[in-house]
Amino acid sequence: MALFMDVHHLDGGVSAADVAQAHEKDLQTQQKFGVDYQHYWVDEANGTIFCLVEAPDADTAARVHREAHGLVADEIHEVSQGA
Repeated sequence: MALFMDVHHLDGGVSAADVAQAHEKDLQTQQKFGVDYQHYWVDEANGTIFCLVEAPDADTAARVHREAHGLVADEIHEVSQGA
């Protein structure tokens, strides 16, 4: 499995509470696709969300977001974790 960082850009800002609810929906949906949404970060004022996910590929990671809540990432980058 590969590790991905996805990035969402939402106009008008975003609340951490709303992102937490969306993340919970990801967790409820991810097993169906063999994906592990591990962590997320939120920049509330700028409406930016970052999600760290382990998935077979970027398309499968995006499918979880699409099915869970419809908030598909604007960017998905394959990453590797440093020490």
